[in-house]
Amino acid sequence: MRYAIYFTPSFSDPLTLAAASWLGRNVYSGEPVEHPAVRGLGMHEIAFHTALPRRYGFHATLKAPFHLHLESTEAALLRELMRFAGTLEPFEIPRLVVGRLGDFYGLVPEKPCASLDYLAAAVVQQFDGYRAPLSEAEIERRNPDGLSAPQFSNLHRWGHPYVMDEFRFHMTLTGPLLARDFGRIETALGAHFGPVLGEPVEIANLALFVEKEPGAPFLVHSLHPMGRVAARKIA
Repeated sequence: MRYAIYFTPSFSDPLTLAAASWLGRNVYSGEPVEHPAVRGLGMHEIAFHTALPRRYGFHATLKAPFHLHLESTEAALLRELMRFAGTLEPFEIPRLVVGRLGDFYGLVPEKPCASLDYLAAAVVQQFDGYRAPLSEAEIERRNPDGLSAPQFSNLHRWGHPYVMDEFRFHMTLTGPLLARDFGRIETALGAHFGPVLGEPVEIANLALFVEKEPGAPFLVHSLHPMGRVAARKIA
């Protein structure tokens, strides 16, 4: 089993529902969801282009998927996640927008957000002791020869290349695309997500996701509210 610490909106959030429809799966229930009817893009095309993010579910990565260290347990991880989330104050991203990152699309902050960068770095550091060291095969799957020096260093130190100064908050919506498809996909994403992107997005929880077996879809295991009220309840 692998675990990951992500951000994802609550079960009933309009953004969660829009993402479940686009990706074809609800990350809370695991149930399939019918893709939307979008002008200029067939449902079969949406299904094809969302196959990879569908397995991982709608999320933004804070601590990338990891196996538990031999000396760690799920119960200990849960206790620490509950405690740690209670020490953090919720905050808002002023607005998310559809953006292209290399050859794929996702939702990204309209403007830089220092609170997001701080949160991601804090989660990576706080929970690294629960992570088992990467195997040689896992390192190779990250294509280390194609990483920059800081990314290579992050991979070996933190288990993932895109952390700390290399971190960019994003909520993936497609797999890799051909350049010829960029325009149609971007237009479709704008039409589908536009109605739910007008308001600030509250970052008010840390989500523990689980992959029960290799290749299985990731699911929300539990949400851990941020803020002092959560900390008092735990105490």
